[in-house]
Amino acid sequence: MKRWLIVWLQRVVVVLVAVFVATYAGDWAVFKLRGSPTAKVTVNRYVTIPLKGNKQEFDYLGSIDVPCSVSLFPQAGRNPCWQLRRNFNQGAALQRVSGLMHFVVGKVNIAW
Repeated sequence: MKRWLIVWLQRVVVVLVAVFVATYAGDWAVFKLRGSPTAKVTVNRYVTIPLKGNKQEFDYLGSIDVPCSVSLFPQAGRNPCWQLRRNFNQGAALQRVSGLMHFVVGKVNIAW
C-alpha cells in the first residue's frame, strides 16, 4: 500500500513539472514569435516608515510607468503586465537596523 502511494505521488509530481515546463516554453515561444511585445503600466509607489509604538507611516512617492511583458510569465527581465495591473501599489519598507535606516526593496538594502 505504501509503495503504491509513493509511486502515485511521484507520477503526480512528474506530470505537474511537465505541465509547468510545457506552459513556460509555450509562453516563451509565443512571446518571441510576437516580437517580444511590451507595454507600460502605471504603478503607485509608497515607502513604509516605522514609528514608535509599532506604528507605521506610509509616504506616497508618486506614480511611474513601468515596462512589462505581455505574457503569462516574466519574460525579458520584465514582470508580466497582468501581475502589475493586479498589484499597482508597490511599497518599500524602511527599517531601523543598529541605528541606521535601511530601505528594503526585495533583496536590496540601501543604507540611509
